[in-house]
This record gives sequence, C-alpha cells and structure tokens, in this order.
Amino acid sequence: MKIVQINATCGVGSTGKICVGISQVLVDKNVENHILYSSKSNGYEHGIKCSSDFYIKRQALKSRVLGNYGLNSKVATRTIISELERIKPDIVHLHNIHGHDCNLEMLFEYFQKNNTKIVWTFHDCWAFTGYCAHYTMKKCYKWQTQCERCVQKHEYSWFFDRSRYLFEKKKELFSGLDLTIVTPSQWLAGEVKKSFLRDYPIRVINNGIDLNVFRPAESEFRSKYGLENKKIVLGVSFGWDERKGLDVFIDLSKRLSDDYKIVLVGTNAKTDKLLPESILSIHRTNNQQELAEIYSASDVFINPTREENYPTVNMEALACGTPVLTFRTGGSPEILDETCGFVVNCDDVDALEKEMVRICAEKPYTREACIKRARSFDKNKRFKEYTELYERVIASGT
Repeated sequence: MKIVQINATCGVGSTGKICVGISQVLVDKNVENHILYSSKSNGYEHGIKCSSDFYIKRQALKSRVLGNYGLNSKVATRTIISELERIKPDIVHLHNIHGHDCNLEMLFEYFQKNNTKIVWTFHDCWAFTGYCAHYTMKKCYKWQTQCERCVQKHEYSWFFDRSRYLFEKKKELFSGLDLTIVTPSQWLAGEVKKSFLRDYPIRVINNGIDLNVFRPAESEFRSKYGLENKKIVLGVSFGWDERKGLDVFIDLSKRLSDDYKIVLVGTNAKTDKLLPESILSIHRTNNQQELAEIYSASDVFINPTREENYPTVNMEALACGTPVLTFRTGGSPEILDETCGFVVNCDDVDALEKEMVRICAEKPYTREACIKRARSFDKNKRFKEYTELYERVIASGT
C-alpha cells in the first residue's frame, strides 16, 4: 500500500499536523507514504514541497484579480502530478487544497483519467460552494442549489463574481470520481448530504489531540498575573475576529464583576486595540505545554464561535480538566456531553453569561469527568481510523 496526502502545509497548522500524524501511523506500519505540500513545513522527512511561498503569493494575487479561485497554480499542479506519476500511490488523500496551491481542472482531470482512488477530508465547506469555506454567519445556503451573486465575494475576488461559474466547474470536476469523503463532524457530514456531493460515501472521523501534551498541568500562571482569587474565563483562538466571537468576550467583560478575569490567548497588537484593559491578552504561548497550563488554571473555557467544523480548542480544554461552554455552532457541540460542558444558542450572550456564572459558582462539571470525556479524543485512535479506511477502500474498490 502506498499513500500520498496533499495539503497546503506539512506539520504546520491544524491540517498540516493531521497529515503528519497520519503519516507517522503509516510509518509505524511500514507503509510507504508521502505528503505533497506547497507552503509551510516543520521539516518532516516524508514531506515533498511542490511550490514556493513566492509562487503561492503570486497565485493568490492572480486569483484576487481574476476571481477564478482554484483555477490558477498550473506550474505547482504539474509538479504535484509529476510526483503522483513517480510514486504511483494506491490512494491519494486530499486535505486543504484551496490555498492557491493547485489547479482544480488539471488535478481532477488527472484523477478522472487515471481512476485514482481518493479519500478527501473536508476541513471546511469549500468543496461544495462557489467560493466560501464557511457561510453560516451570512446565512447563505445557495450552495444547496446554485451559487451566484456571492455575498462574500469581496473576501475572494476584488473585481469579478465568478461564484456561479466556479460552482458549476466544481460540480463537473468532482463528478465521476472514485471518492470517499471524510468529515470531522456529524454536522459537516449533514451539510455534504445537502450538496451536489451527496451521492458519495461519507465517513465521519473526528479530529484528535495529543493527550500526552494536553492534560492537567500545575503552573504559576495564576500567581504570575495576580489571579489567585479570580474566576478565570478563558478563550483561545489563532485569529480573533467576529467569527471567533471576539465581540462576545468584549461584551462579557462589561457585564462581569471584578471576581472574574477574562483571558484571551492568540491575540496580536491589532486585537489589543479593540480590547478593554480588563481583558488579559496573551499573544502566543511558547509551546503547547504552556498552553496546557493555561487551560488547566482556568475555571471555564468559552468558545463563542459562529462558524465551526470541529474545534480542537474544545478538546484541549477538556483534556486539561476544564469544562467548556460553547455556542450551538457547526460541530462544536458534538465534542461535549452532559458531564463536561454546556451549549447555548448562537449569539445568546445572556444565556452564555448565565451558564458561565453557574459553572464557576456551582462547579457542576468535575475535572475528572472532563478528562474522562477527553479520552475519546486521542489522536492516535483517530489517525488509526484513517489507515483502516485506506485498507477498506483498497479492498472494496470503493
């Protein structure tokens, strides 16, 4: 068995780390495998870079000008196809291929011509829309029938709205494939079943985390920031904006008494200008261990995300023994059960505040219960599911 994964990154970012995790399981099984990527890497030995950062930036600019997202990057795609021809994999596993790193027409015509067996993990909704990776904030569901007059066009194209053309092109290119779709959440699987990809087999494989890193950890975090007698309300994101609920934390900061301290991790100088002084802003942690210490020191983790697939941060918080409070958004609620957290309707800040106060005061979710729930998030078990899927796909021919 030979496996090739294709992703924008290798070992960097959430999708890049998933690729490396799957690869390492395959290596342990003595399975030849490679990761074809276009931009950032952690130097993983089985990664093969198929482009340059400068080239990707040029293609992104071209896409913005022409509005033809996904139909540029011909040189990089020739390199990808050349590597596929050399390796001759039994399965090509696609991840994030919308980082201006491949030409859809060239790549999928190659797949169709060669009857390539494909496993494609959807980390967002881009595969079945004209442009967008997420649409719930805009409440746009045109993709269920026909994308056109895109309400998020400005995020993808400066001049032309080619959403209708791209939607039809994807329907054409993504048909007639030997394809198995994987989604990390039941929610996204349900969305795929409403799309033009509904007839393909869909398998849910949840994302996982490293439970050797994310576990309860003692630290001096509280004493370092003078928070010994505070109820710590934590938020973690690596890109704070309205989509991630930055405004919700700002609203909460105006409502809460001095008994509480909101801590946000993953901020930057731009974010700081929007935050009141009462919110503790931490731009980044030195490593995942330090992040685990902050999770462990907190009373409650709040995820007021408005667009989501299956957020890793929820799992990380639970694994460190901290209960989670989240909006009913995408796959975020799927991570919780009645023993470890609570879900409120999206944008219901009143309910969010009420539950946050209850959790901090009554402590209805024990550290032990949160950790027990987190055992199901072991990344090694999730990656093993992929190797089992590969074997089934090869054996069944579907």
